[in-house]
Amino acid sequence: MTPTIRRLPDGELEVMQALWACKAPAAAADLEERLRASHPMAPTTVLTILTRLGEKGFVTAERAGRRRVYRPLVSRSDYLAAQSGAFFRGLCGGSVSTFAAALCDSGLSREELEELRDLLERDAL
Repeated sequence: MTPTIRRLPDGELEVMQALWACKAPAAAADLEERLRASHPMAPTTVLTILTRLGEKGFVTAERAGRRRVYRPLVSRSDYLAAQSGAFFRGLCGGSVSTFAAALCDSGLSREELEELRDLLERDAL
């Protein structure tokens, strides 16, 4: 069973997504650059969010010369597994059929649903 990993607010999740996408360790400037196209944030906002993520145990900071660099303490796959489990248990009541119906109604294409079926049949998950 996946340990409890609390859900992050959208802004914090965006910064974590950027950190996961960077080669660790990453400086705040690296994260700002990655966020610029889709979710631009002021440098002070990124630093504030990184501080919050550190307090929540999601990232660690260390000195690298005159700047701080950040490493994720929670992997993307662990976060996804925890949030998927919470969705399955909480919103779907632990019902596989309710979960499957939610996937079908989520806007996934027929091809994406077929890919999921194929992965399940091949026990590739």
